[in-house]
Amino acid sequence: MSRIHTVTVADLMAQSGVPFGTSGVRGLASAMTDRLCHAYATAFLRYLSDIGEFSAGDKVALAGDLRTSTPRILTACATAVRDCGGEVVFCGYTPTPALAFHAMGSGIASIMVTGSHIPADRNGIKFYRPHGEVLKSDEAGIVGQSVTIDPARYGPDDALIDPAVLPSILDVEDAYVARYVFHFGARALSGLTIGVYQHSAVGRDLLVRVVEALGGTAVPFGRSEQFVPVDTEAIRAEDVALAAEWAAANKVDAIISTDGDSDRPLVADASGTWLRGDIVGLLCARAVAADVVVTPVSSNTVAELSGAVPQVLRTRIGSPYVIAAMMEAAQRDPDACVCGYEANGGFLLGTPVGDLAALPTRDALLPILAVITTAGEKRVSETVAELPPRFTFSDRVADFPQAHSAALIAFLSEGDTAGQLTRIEQAFGAIAGKPAAIDTTDGYRMTFADGAVIHFRPSGNAPELRCYSEAETEDRARDINRAALAHVLAHVIPALQIAG
Repeated sequence: MSRIHTVTVADLMAQSGVPFGTSGVRGLASAMTDRLCHAYATAFLRYLSDIGEFSAGDKVALAGDLRTSTPRILTACATAVRDCGGEVVFCGYTPTPALAFHAMGSGIASIMVTGSHIPADRNGIKFYRPHGEVLKSDEAGIVGQSVTIDPARYGPDDALIDPAVLPSILDVEDAYVARYVFHFGARALSGLTIGVYQHSAVGRDLLVRVVEALGGTAVPFGRSEQFVPVDTEAIRAEDVALAAEWAAANKVDAIISTDGDSDRPLVADASGTWLRGDIVGLLCARAVAADVVVTPVSSNTVAELSGAVPQVLRTRIGSPYVIAAMMEAAQRDPDACVCGYEANGGFLLGTPVGDLAALPTRDALLPILAVITTAGEKRVSETVAELPPRFTFSDRVADFPQAHSAALIAFLSEGDTAGQLTRIEQAFGAIAGKPAAIDTTDGYRMTFADGAVIHFRPSGNAPELRCYSEAETEDRARDINRAALAHVLAHVIPALQIAG
């Protein structure tokens, strides 16, 4: 008979194959059992207790996205809150930034159950301290926690026998919507018709509500009761086609959408052409008159070339790195307007902007509304056309073993800079020309003589290889991306496997 035992989160990670990564955990929903999710949430709360940010009787806000596995995982997390002596505040199925806005404003910790854009058979848990996201500096403190597991509490498939009952839903969306109605004004979208691609985004109805609250006409499209893994960074071909069809069939001024947990935006112009997330981010940064913009190394270099903001700081990929750099920038200059954005479009407001309080976590509403409202009488496409001609494209190879990713990066990184440049020219010269610079801030980023970029990066939370590219035309950015990935799959990886 199994006995009560104590285990570290690090051991659970190794046993389950569900790692703690950027802002929390992600993995196959089948691997994210009640026992595992309860243990991870318990470790998070114990870490907060260690640093003086949680004690018995404190409230913890919970919310989730629309995946079929989300309610079960929410219940496991709520049970952990109960077992640690906390009070569950259930905010329902709502956007991550709406949960974060409420929790930060209330000074309480929060937990969001979401897999964001990853496939429906996966899920995740995001953890928030009372003042904001869990950062990389918090990771060791959580992973090092020990938790006690009583097998008697679990039935088949590690399902909780006596789970907590989620309380009545606390509406946090009213305040989140009011934040933007107050800032932009109730007539900000007057006279505009905005298409809303709803799919399975948790904020799909909220988007319609916001458009109408700002005086616009909302036209919903594409609602789905099955989860759709919409990735705002690697936009699916079917989403490109759908937006063009909807724009052709309806007279719209723009089309908007989000990813699964509605913290990353999608904005298309009147023709249904989706804007890249880093372009949306830059336009939003310009709209809030940012002094300092923090963005990952993968974002479009139009940030520097446009001169739209005085200072651009580059980081590793992931909101925790962006947030940490924003905090440092704000400390250096308390009077500066500091914000950040990612290539996926998620916008982070590090300092207040007039009546708009800081919200240092990914948000989709602010960039969506800023891009549309600041266009004024222009079309969104005209606003984008005013920027220097730099285009990015990203794609990924799914089910790409982590061992293959490690072998690729090791192959590219071997030897001194001169040797690496020679190897790059041999492997990718026919695709992008002569290499000029290397950046290993995150993954392996190659800049070529004409300014073209090929950037490989293994995903930090899924078995996939991402490739980012940049060039002076959209077609070239797409073509070198596809050619680079094809070359890796057809030649580089097979050669490394033979050699290994």
